[in-house]
Amino acid sequence: MPAPSSGPELVTTRPRAPLWATLVATFFGAGRLKPGPGTWGSLATLIVWVIGSRWLPGSWVVPVNIGLAVLAVAAGIPAATRVARSSGLKDPQFVVIDETAGQLITLIGAPLVWKSFLAGFILFRAFDIVKPYPVRQLERLSEGTGIVVDDVAAGLYALAVMQLLLHFGLLGH
Repeated sequence: MPAPSSGPELVTTRPRAPLWATLVATFFGAGRLKPGPGTWGSLATLIVWVIGSRWLPGSWVVPVNIGLAVLAVAAGIPAATRVARSSGLKDPQFVVIDETAGQLITLIGAPLVWKSFLAGFILFRAFDIVKPYPVRQLERLSEGTGIVVDDVAAGLYALAVMQLLLHFGLLGH
């Protein structure tokens, strides 16, 4: 028999994240895909960039790429913060705006050809998973900053390797 209640039960619920934050943090739902939401977030970003970049005049490609990466970071940090708070998790797997930012950074200055896209995708995912120094340490930053900035660093590592591959002609371009 259950114990008698001494009054109304307190139910603690976290406020839901605003819709804008959820859409941004999950990159419009890509972070809800399984398995490996981070990989899906990177792939969704890559697909959007491949399609979107085809509509840009050649001289706009790099500035737009940089602008989108900056936008992903600027909007991603507050969105990731709000979604993490509402979920009660430090770094929810379904928050993938950090992968969006890192993937876009990786592709800065890369030719719009399939070899660059494939190499950029693999390089970013590898650096995001391995997290070489100081990438892993950046996760310790608070809330959305820690969620996003470690992937920015992984993207910078991947960008450096991508540019070396391009410089030495190892991607055939």
